[in-house]
Amino acid sequence: MSTLGSWLIRFLFGWAAWELTASAFWVGSIAGLMLVPTFLLTPVFGITADRINPRNGLLVTVTLCGLLAGLAAITATLGLLELPALAALALAFGALTSAHTPIRLAFLPRLVDRQALPSAIGYSAIIFNTSRVIGPALGAWLLMVSSVPAAFATSALICVVAALLLTRVTGTERKEAGEDRGSFVAQLRAGVVYLRQDSMLRLVFLMTLASGMLGRTVIELLPAVSGKLLFGDSSTLATLTAAAGVGSILGGLLVSRQSGGLRRLYHLVLLGLFVSAMTALSAGLWREVWMTAIAIGLIAGCTTTIGTGCQALTQLTVDENYRGRVMSLWAVVAMGTPAVGAVLVGSVADAAGFPVAFAGTALLALVVVLSLRSRAPDQSAGT
Repeated sequence: MSTLGSWLIRFLFGWAAWELTASAFWVGSIAGLMLVPTFLLTPVFGITADRINPRNGLLVTVTLCGLLAGLAAITATLGLLELPALAALALAFGALTSAHTPIRLAFLPRLVDRQALPSAIGYSAIIFNTSRVIGPALGAWLLMVSSVPAAFATSALICVVAALLLTRVTGTERKEAGEDRGSFVAQLRAGVVYLRQDSMLRLVFLMTLASGMLGRTVIELLPAVSGKLLFGDSSTLATLTAAAGVGSILGGLLVSRQSGGLRRLYHLVLLGLFVSAMTALSAGLWREVWMTAIAIGLIAGCTTTIGTGCQALTQLTVDENYRGRVMSLWAVVAMGTPAVGAVLVGSVADAAGFPVAFAGTALLALVVVLSLRSRAPDQSAGT
């Protein structure tokens, strides 16, 4: 429910920006305002996640998201939802998201035992990607049958339901005394030092970085792939987006069938990187919509497998006292790399075409696969 509410709010902010300005620049700017706090605040809230019961933290963030959506509904009803107000609301929503993400990542390991954690993360990915499709679809239907204020009010109601469901979750308190003394800066530095000293975590972050530059970047550039590579229209983009959604759900389902063995997960992530790289190298053959849709679905499935696999590897490896901080840094890499990659790959694609641009990131991913395939953890690790 909370993920559905979040995607609905994101869609409505984007729609409101388009309705106010009819400008792609401002739609992108509003989306950027929702992302900026992620880079600046997520590590700080990662420290908070190490200090609190994550259930209580999620109650706060989900409730505040509901209040923010309610405020947007009131503002729209009064005719005050102009660009400055929309920008302020988007920035506030981004700040709430930057708090919600590391707390959510620290919450999941409190609900299941170690062996079930990869499966739980896989199901979480299925929910996330399903909500990413359903949220905008619900938003479009609400705008068609009602109004912007009613749509925002609906998202507020969904967040309230999510908060009520969270109150029924128990047993997520910290089970051991944590190392939570000192300033936020000192604790963040301790988290970075811990990350640098753990060889397994360094490998996982490298694989996350490679996947972000390759698979996630391809998905971010789907509008340009549709128009520049296939010379398609909105229906073409809808087809590619649907293929990506189906692939993502299947990728999450694949990880949901895994146990807590590190070695198996590690090789699954490397296999996903290899398959997505080889698929991206075939971009020069993407001439028909159906062929491109299959390739995009395969890349999206591999990307979700890599992302959820890397999250599971990190969750299984990290010490409980550093979980919030390390997961927040992982989230910054996982979410920030595609944004940077989209700019770099998009620039190369404009100059030399998508086959050349995708080939460059694919070769980078293959180098990572070749360099890491012999560094898998011991068979006994994680069992």
